[in-house]
Amino acid sequence: MKKKFLRTDTSRYSKLGKNRKKLQKWRGAKGRDNKIRLKRFGYPVAPTVGHKSSKKESGKINGKKPEIVYNLSDLQEIGKNSILIIGKIGAKKKLEVLKKATEMKLEILNIGGSKNESK
Repeated sequence: MKKKFLRTDTSRYSKLGKNRKKLQKWRGAKGRDNKIRLKRFGYPVAPTVGHKSSKKESGKINGKKPEIVYNLSDLQEIGKNSILIIGKIGAKKKLEVLKKATEMKLEILNIGGSKNESK
């Protein structure tokens, strides 16, 4: 699993994402005396060439391959080592896909609404 690099001072300021995950993404250090940019000991490391995730693990979510499902026939082709992403479909067909996926004990990523709806 690849390392998560947080923006400098995210824990110090709420506007930089103390409790806001989307704002915690990495921004490069640009200051003249910035210790992270200078790669000083005891400071957080900046992402460099060697931090890329392995080719075998790239594109996976929680170690599973994501598969987009539009209808029930797409659902039949999916294996156990994949994670479901429901495509652009209406509510009626979505409920059918959710019901079938829970029967097949597949993990669904973007259910939307309340998560207990399908159970």
